Amino acid sequence: MSNRIKEHKVGIIMNGVTGRMGKNQHLLRSILPIIQQGGVRISDNETIMPKPVLAGRNPAKLEQLSKETGIADWSTDPDSLMKDPDYPVYFDALTTDKRFENVKKAIAAGKHIYCEKPTALNTTDAMELHRLAENAGIKHGVVQDKLWLPGLRKLDRLNKEGFFGRIVSVKADFGYWVFEGDQVAPQRPSWNYREEDGGGIILDMFCHWRYVLDNLFGEVKSVACLGATHIPERYDEEGNLYKATADDAAYAIFELENGVVAQFNSSWATRVRRDDLVTFQVDGTEGSAVAGLREAWIQPRSATPRPTWNPDIDNPHRFHDDWVKVPATEDFDNAFKVQWELYLRHLISGDPFRWDLKEAAKGVQLAEIGLQAWKERKWLDTKPL
Repeated sequence: MSNRIKEHKVGIIMNGVTGRMGKNQHLLRSILPIIQQGGVRISDNETIMPKPVLAGRNPAKLEQLSKETGIADWSTDPDSLMKDPDYPVYFDALTTDKRFENVKKAIAAGKHIYCEKPTALNTTDAMELHRLAENAGIKHGVVQDKLWLPGLRKLDRLNKEGFFGRIVSVKADFGYWVFEGDQVAPQRPSWNYREEDGGGIILDMFCHWRYVLDNLFGEVKSVACLGATHIPERYDEEGNLYKATADDAAYAIFELENGVVAQFNSSWATRVRRDDLVTFQVDGTEGSAVAGLREAWIQPRSATPRPTWNPDIDNPHRFHDDWVKVPATEDFDNAFKVQWELYLRHLISGDPFRWDLKEAAKGVQLAEIGLQAWKERKWLDTKPL
């Protein structure tokens, strides 16, 4: 009897890997480690092995990335790769304004789709991609990475175990100071701050908040939102001053179908004095929890202090001391890598994968409604897609 392992090679066109997210999270921290670990094991004698080709516009960057990773294949002509049967999967990490047309082109070429979010600049286009993918009979998935963050995984486990009792509210505080670029180099690309290039924190982050809320706490029913462009001018990658035309902060309240109220602040113009770059607080009748990207802390009802309001004296109570850190009971892999492995299993073995283009369209819808609610200064409801 042979013990030979059957290897399912999956050719993947990785378009946009010279960008920040495409390179760091998807190539260096996901696909490359999957290759280095020997692929994704799906049975005792079967593995899935990604076979990527690096695609982009800059040959120098692609050549350097090829040398850095040991991935030999790269191309500045993704359109020609669309015709290559050796690459049945198209992955897109381009800027948001380019995603709709490129994913649409890949679907027309019969490629399976896995891509970053937002999938489009508006809900109509996002749903068009879903319709085209379904009609083409291809498999499609969208990155919804925060569902596999260790901190949110711990919150989800607490909720499923009934720790919170009845959840009454969820609060999130996300963001950090993104430097303007005049004295210190900015941490984010300049297109993020230009509406005409698909920028804006509402379009970016509300796509995340939709799947976080829908999957962990309850379907989003309605939203009130106030956006802002706090920093009106920034400097681009070449040091040129430009006008920031997109929102860099958003202050939103989401009403969920189950009655939970969620308050989410998102800002690229705030300085961090909290446990992490993003924190989530869940308050329930039986207990509360706070989570960052990796860690979480809990305070059960039985250990909740009884504060007394007295602003005339220094408060002797150290409120942070009333929280207990949730212990690590499992190893957590990179969130992007985890979802890549699930997608590859879905592709080859047919395992369920619910994070598809329709789910992505829900995020685009929430961003679009958030922008409209800001403009009209009123509550607006979500609608079934």
